[in-house]
Amino acid sequence: MRILVTGGAGYVGSVSVEHLAGAGHEIVVLDTYATARPGANLAGATVVHGTYTDREGVAALLRDERVDAVLHCGARSLVGESIRDPALYFRENVAGGIALLEAMRDAEVSRLVISSTAAVYGVPDTTPIAEDAPLRPINPYGESKRSLEAAAGWFAAAYGLRAVSLRYFNVAGASATNGERHDPETHLIPNALRAVTGGPPLTLFGTDYPTADGTPLRDYVHVVDLAEAHRLALEATAPGDPRTSRFFACNVGGGVGFSVREVVAATERVVGRPIPHVTGERREGDPPTLVADIARARDILRWEPERSSLEEMIGSASKWWSARSVSPGE
Repeated sequence: MRILVTGGAGYVGSVSVEHLAGAGHEIVVLDTYATARPGANLAGATVVHGTYTDREGVAALLRDERVDAVLHCGARSLVGESIRDPALYFRENVAGGIALLEAMRDAEVSRLVISSTAAVYGVPDTTPIAEDAPLRPINPYGESKRSLEAAAGWFAAAYGLRAVSLRYFNVAGASATNGERHDPETHLIPNALRAVTGGPPLTLFGTDYPTADGTPLRDYVHVVDLAEAHRLALEATAPGDPRTSRFFACNVGGGVGFSVREVVAATERVVGRPIPHVTGERREGDPPTLVADIARARDILRWEPERSSLEEMIGSASKWWSARSVSPGE
């Protein structure tokens, strides 16, 4: 299969490119490098600098590169930023996402996997969260992803798009050659590793949540396991595959919740040192608990998380950074 990966130079995108190429697929990466850092190992992929929001440009790229399927990892994904600047998120994630769908129609490419998010659920009524739970986002980021999923569903019904949306929970860890490096960095594990290697102390945002230790509870999935979910979902979009006779969404997580304090404790075990940290106020838009029901991914995609321990996720991230002799966030 020849696959276009939007946002393929980013954290999730680059690991997925590496994994898909290792499975024998040919990859074309489309990225603006606005938030991705240069230096990702893209496994011999064809790399094009550009944006998925350009309908005509993407349609031409799909035709010229004879693309069979699209993995859409390119999107804005910071909750706090989305609250400060919702116009940016609706312009890029929604309007831009629809431009991508239109480009696929123009080029007659009908296979799509969307990087979505647990943020579409907002504050869930029950835990673990199943895919048929009400979608009630509490921030513009989650709302923008819900909107794109809705558009893809209607494109599937009207135009024959074969699409799967993977709702990520918290992605962590690294492959041997690609890992997490954002600027600014907002994720817990790289900031904990940064704090223990000379960076600023880690901030625990809120310690008064209705959880056992007062810190938010989150579900973590190893980035390599997520890349395998991408591979399986892309294969499910094959013409004639009954699984994608209509659009569907799957949660991708570990199926287990860990509190912020538990993640800090696990990081301390991995690195063998205390994590310098301070407590702060809650961040706007953060739900108390997000844990996935992953039964649908198991049943439909035959996907199973194989690297589900915190120590394995943190250890792979720490090893990746140590091999580069720099601290997360530098």
